[in-house]
Amino acid sequence: MGPYVATIVYFIISIIIVLTGLVLFENMTRKYKDMEEVKKGNMAVALSIIGKIIGICIILSFAIYNSNVIYETIIWGAFGVVLQMIAYWLFDLFTRNFSVEEQLHKNNVAVGIMSLGVSIGLAFVIGASIT
Repeated sequence: MGPYVATIVYFIISIIIVLTGLVLFENMTRKYKDMEEVKKGNMAVALSIIGKIIGICIILSFAIYNSNVIYETIIWGAFGVVLQMIAYWLFDLFTRNFSVEEQLHKNNVAVGIMSLGVSIGLAFVIGASIT
């Protein structure tokens, strides 16, 4: 496959994986719907979503760089989304003093920034582990 065709294929795969990841993340939140909160101007939720998108893309970039065939990128991308979901769940679990989901719903920007940082930071760790 030529480099231009491969780039288009990886681009399409990445869009599909990112959108799928966002749908899965949206289904994890029970107290609000992500895009409805963004339409209301909820910066905390927007920051959290940005972290998820960048995190998934970081993982995909490592997957593309380290995969020999396209299906490996798909597998690593899907696995990365699952690990990002687990990381978000653990982040909420380990913040015992408050619920991350509730604080994001209340537009707590500090929690949104923390969520963004967790997603991006762990994406680098997950991505680096792809070999």
